[in-house]
Amino acid sequence: MGRQIELQQLPQRIISLVPSQTELLFDLGLGDRIVGVTKFCIHPKEQVKYKTIVGGTKNFKFDIIDQLQPDLIIGNKEENYKEGIEQLQEKYRVWMSDIYTLADALQMMLQVGRMTGTETQAAALEQSIRSGFQRLQPVQPPIKTAYFIWRQPYMAVGGNNFINHLLQQSGFENAFADLERYPEITPERLQQVDPQLILLSSEPYPFKEKHISEFQELCPQATIKVVDGEMFSWYGSRLAKAPAYLQQVVNEVQTQRV
Repeated sequence: MGRQIELQQLPQRIISLVPSQTELLFDLGLGDRIVGVTKFCIHPKEQVKYKTIVGGTKNFKFDIIDQLQPDLIIGNKEENYKEGIEQLQEKYRVWMSDIYTLADALQMMLQVGRMTGTETQAAALEQSIRSGFQRLQPVQPPIKTAYFIWRQPYMAVGGNNFINHLLQQSGFENAFADLERYPEITPERLQQVDPQLILLSSEPYPFKEKHISEFQELCPQATIKVVDGEMFSWYGSRLAKAPAYLQQVVNEVQTQRV
């Protein structure tokens, strides 16, 4: 966003405006310095419930933020809204991540570590995640995949975002990678693309097993699975768990294809 922030000392009152980065802050040992989170910040469950809610990721409660008097606010360019962030920047130090790839996510962790004095913990986490993804064995050959995040209307993952990147890492060739961000997909368009695999994400729309049949009617030849959306979209410390989960999905898909 064309801004720099300067910290004269380690921040003691941090607000996180992004669920995956909130979890990262806790995992870096910063729980006692976090004063505010969003209503979508659900991990770690036993710790976030004691923190003040400052609204959602796209609608901040400025009066509550003012009461908390943060010395650092951490957000993300895609998940937060520009007008709200600009309003906060007038009063507070606001640091924004901008994440499209695994490399971006790992760099974010190291930067957060530097800002908060947790470089050692951040470096260890970064190395662990890097090693995990190096061991990930993708589907071979790649399989044409549609990844859905919403129903009524259907919305899928397009190109140029973090989920698309993790799909590629797993050998799932995104059927809608030529479209921007998160396109609306008609049933006719889905049938036309004819993916071999359809993944239904548990978030933001809570797809369940009961939804498989409606996609099976549209694409009877496709393999259809409900997957843990956090493992594909959370770019904080949850990535430490992602390679094992993604490998499990890869293995299940390959078994079903044989």
